[in-house]
Amino acid sequence: MYHWQELYDHCMACENCDLSKTRNTVVFGEGNLHAGLMFIGEGPGADEDRTGRPFVGRAGQLLEKGLEALGVSRDEVYIANVVKCRPPNNRVPEDAEGDACIGWLRNQVALIRPKIIVCLGSTSLKWVVSRDARITKIRGEWIEKNGVFIMPTYHPAALLRDESKKMPFWHDLKKAVKKYKELLDE
Repeated sequence: MYHWQELYDHCMACENCDLSKTRNTVVFGEGNLHAGLMFIGEGPGADEDRTGRPFVGRAGQLLEKGLEALGVSRDEVYIANVVKCRPPNNRVPEDAEGDACIGWLRNQVALIRPKIIVCLGSTSLKWVVSRDARITKIRGEWIEKNGVFIMPTYHPAALLRDESKKMPFWHDLKKAVKKYKELLDE
């Protein structure tokens, strides 16, 4: 297993798939390296590709506001994506791209050792839980895998397109933060 700086350096130089040819920068992830609560999304969008930071666009602002409303700061959690480079036109990452990137994410999870992972959207769920998992079937239900509690929910970008997903997302976020705070108190 990597040490953190070594993982970061290798990931930043990655050319394991064609996304490396079109990216502006690798979006490695950011936050507390000892976070008990980790959020995993799909991949960087245009704002993230420009800044090198995950979830800084409209979807990220929505996530951050939700966390703040529940008394959790962005600095307290860790935020990453399945793929570290922006897919063209923000398309869903292809399986080969996920395969090329998943090792980086697995190493991040192994080093951070979160107690709770929130899978933001179907792509995250597919790569973190199971390729057969469907967000519409298990959203909002706890999954325990390797001693980690996983909460699948909608990606914040989906809320921007479909208002009916806001309340279920909010409910899931509250459940995740509640369990996170309970685990902190243990």
